[in-house]
Amino acid sequence: MLKRVVLVFLLATSLYTAGAQGKYQWKDAASGGYTYRYVTNDPMKARFYTLKNGLTVILSVNNKEPRIQTLIGTRAGSDNDPKDHTGLAHYLEHLLFKGTQQYGSLDWAKEKPLLVQIENLYDKYNQTTDPAARKGVYRQIDSISGVAAKYAIANEYDKMMSAMGAQGTNAHTWVEETVYEEDIPSNAIDKYLTVQAERFKDPVFRLFHTELEAVYEEKNRGLDNDGRKVYEVLLASLFPTHNYGQQSTIGTVEHLKNPNLKVIRQFYNEYYVPNNMAIVMAGDFDPDYVIKTLDQKFSYMKAKPVKEYKPAPEAPIKAPIVKEVFGPDAESVDIAFRMPGALDVKSTVLLGVLSDILQNGKAGLLDLNINKQQKTLNASAGTLNWKDYSFLSLSGKAKQGQTLEEVKTLLLGQLDILKKGEFDETLVKAIVNNAKLSQLQGLENNNNRASSIMDAFIKSKGQNWQHDVAFVDAMSNVTKQQIVDFANKYLNDNYVLVYKRKGEDKNIAKVEKPTITPIEVNREAQSTFLQQVNALPATPVKPQWLDYEKDIQKVPVGNTELMYVQNKDNGLFRLYYRFDVGNWNNKKLALAAQYLQFLRTDKYTSEEISKAFYNIACNFSVSAGSENTTITISGLQENFDKAVTLFEHVIANCQPDEAALAALKGRIQKSRTDSKLNKTAIMKGVVSYAMYGAKNPFNNQLSQAELDGLTAAELTNILHELPSYKHSIIYYGPQPLADAAADIKKLHTLPASFKPAPVAAVFPKDNQDKNQVYFADYDMVQTEINWLRNTTAYDPAKTGIISLFNNYFGGGMGSIVFQTIRESKALAYSTYAIYSSPDKKGERYSEVAYVGSQADKMNDAISGMNELLNDIPRSDKLLQTAKEGMKQDIETERITNDGIIFSYLAAQRLGLNTDIRKQVYESIDKMNFDDVKKFHDENIAHKPYTYCIVASEKKISLDELKKYGAVKKLSMEEIFGY
Repeated sequence: MLKRVVLVFLLATSLYTAGAQGKYQWKDAASGGYTYRYVTNDPMKARFYTLKNGLTVILSVNNKEPRIQTLIGTRAGSDNDPKDHTGLAHYLEHLLFKGTQQYGSLDWAKEKPLLVQIENLYDKYNQTTDPAARKGVYRQIDSISGVAAKYAIANEYDKMMSAMGAQGTNAHTWVEETVYEEDIPSNAIDKYLTVQAERFKDPVFRLFHTELEAVYEEKNRGLDNDGRKVYEVLLASLFPTHNYGQQSTIGTVEHLKNPNLKVIRQFYNEYYVPNNMAIVMAGDFDPDYVIKTLDQKFSYMKAKPVKEYKPAPEAPIKAPIVKEVFGPDAESVDIAFRMPGALDVKSTVLLGVLSDILQNGKAGLLDLNINKQQKTLNASAGTLNWKDYSFLSLSGKAKQGQTLEEVKTLLLGQLDILKKGEFDETLVKAIVNNAKLSQLQGLENNNNRASSIMDAFIKSKGQNWQHDVAFVDAMSNVTKQQIVDFANKYLNDNYVLVYKRKGEDKNIAKVEKPTITPIEVNREAQSTFLQQVNALPATPVKPQWLDYEKDIQKVPVGNTELMYVQNKDNGLFRLYYRFDVGNWNNKKLALAAQYLQFLRTDKYTSEEISKAFYNIACNFSVSAGSENTTITISGLQENFDKAVTLFEHVIANCQPDEAALAALKGRIQKSRTDSKLNKTAIMKGVVSYAMYGAKNPFNNQLSQAELDGLTAAELTNILHELPSYKHSIIYYGPQPLADAAADIKKLHTLPASFKPAPVAAVFPKDNQDKNQVYFADYDMVQTEINWLRNTTAYDPAKTGIISLFNNYFGGGMGSIVFQTIRESKALAYSTYAIYSSPDKKGERYSEVAYVGSQADKMNDAISGMNELLNDIPRSDKLLQTAKEGMKQDIETERITNDGIIFSYLAAQRLGLNTDIRKQVYESIDKMNFDDVKKFHDENIAHKPYTYCIVASEKKISLDELKKYGAVKKLSMEEIFGY
């Protein structure tokens, strides 16, 4: 939770040497009539522009696929919230999806005076303290909001973005930033920049009271999240002065109940100015064209001085600060140390290396001394880097019979080892090699590129990008003594310790549900601006279909087949052994795969094995799925032979270890206990019960007696026998096919003939013949509701209509379900409805719908979703938007790398031998609303459903649930199978 991962450059600045200064330097260049700055030897080749009005634009070209990750960020987050209006930056983020005078409105002249009245009423509401008077003011707000909504077009922003083929429409607010995110097709640059320039010109805060309710729901969901509560208590204690700890991003309950639109507008005017904002784009585009167009679109912005948040320095922590948090979820312990901020060049690199010495997933102190030896249920370490301060955190969960105090002692013990320098100095070199591996992996992804660049802007307006690029080189210059000195300076009794204990949280004060009259969403309406954007020319992008016969090369290797795609981009490889046996064949297989990491061989201890893989920047994993098990070996091609040879030795020669198995059994039993305390796991089990019946994949677990009876020899025999089952081999890497095949044949031992797999368990989907309710009791503020209905068997001919139906009905923010449940009725923060396709020929589809609402809105939420399930509203405009979005998605999707092979394997499971996307694409223009309605009527409307509900019996009535169907309260044993 506390380690925010950006794969490429870790958001850090670096130690600088003379060599690094020469290799990584800021340079000036000019192209297309614009000057920009860049850093030499930057693998992203990022161009940093500053427009005349101060707007920062940062561009990184990557031609891998015809798409662009875009981020628009402002250096203002919850740190900048007024003390009496916390949560304001987050409110504003939501409102910037509501449109402007030009879009989102049917008639701005008529809408404007109503919005002015609403703004004034919120000002009055904010200043009114008498409860009865407040309710009266709110009734006025609700009434006038209903009238104003008649002139509003809900979700018009989302409609425009969907129509141009945007994906991942989202935004986030954090302590120092608010960032707006879109992944767009390369041919949509003009449309995208036109919309964004208008979006930030003069946003209109319409449909506020329903959006406010969505934020209330978001807050209440947080109150049900024990991890979030721990995080907030930890920050509050770590930063008693700084807004990092004193102002939560979502705001206090009291401030959420007292919003003020005038203050929100003031915040916007102060911080959403060009000299405080950046536009980042990473992907396939012409940077000269983009910067010119962007300059033209955003030249209206005017710079103005921005008041930076300048906190008073935090006083040193001189003794441990201990806190407790209570809640229904599993117990844990978190320890955090305050550290210098991300602008401290030297400290950030040292902290990054120190954190990896503590834990890197393979050979860190926590990895080897705690997790590998199973001394706790689990233990982890991580850093979070902000501008003013960073912090290092240690986290752990207790195993069976262990106290949280004992976990704390174990975690702090690793810091003592670190401070004494009792670690191998070669570990630093291995950390650098693995950082290089992460850097190569991160470059493949536009989102990683854009996120790294945006974080550099948030921290330092991009000035530290030179250090970010040099980060890995700087790590290589870190010495063991520097780490020891740094640890002794910062890691003493100056920590915050938070115990998360199981128990009732008596401090929860949820945001109460106000009375909201459903508003108009005007689905069919379109602004002139939307029509103009849609009419902008866009160069067609031709879709590319996979031809499995040509795109995948296959050669025999022994008595199996090697499937091959060459990596022409870098020196990374991924090798897979894919077995035709899984958990449904043997419930012990997943446990054996988990057990492997704790085993030695005749030559190496388990610790030596982990170190060896980490030292050569390679990894392996064994993943047991329902019907297949996959072994993955990956890393730098230069170490391919070493990695494969070592893994083959491990799988063939691992030795039974009864002590390791006993520890693993204890940890599994504790994990099982903890899972029964986790609402997400409980709901997953309830849905599986509804989908398949009492015997289902989720509770297909070893019984306690079976677990107790397992022996170390039994599990190691499963591992030794795994390569003897039928499997195919997949290679993605830089080696030519002939060389790869020869290497694999030499390194991978194949049996003369494959063993037959054990007979697999079968889990046929259940029939919903009548309405019924499955209920699980959980102590929470919210109510989680899923609808479940299984339908017909897989039919590839239905793929097109199902895709269109999902896009139109319930698959996104512009869908019918989202518009109705959230935008119109304000019943939920999160909601969707998806017709889910099976992944295997002969299996059945399922309709799955979801609403997460306050307990006192449960009946309204159920009623609202049922109306949509029974009667699908018609919106020809929304349907056209869904069709256009589908076409753009397919036209710009590029299945590459080893994804080609996994696409082929997925098609095979469905009985297909061609790329189904071609069939879907050719069907889009032929489909209309009558087709969608027919599909809805035949498969969804007026059918029996199973309602899956997780809620607190203290907040809802089981008798009340009986009106939806026969109620069965599921026990934890029925849900989990143990």
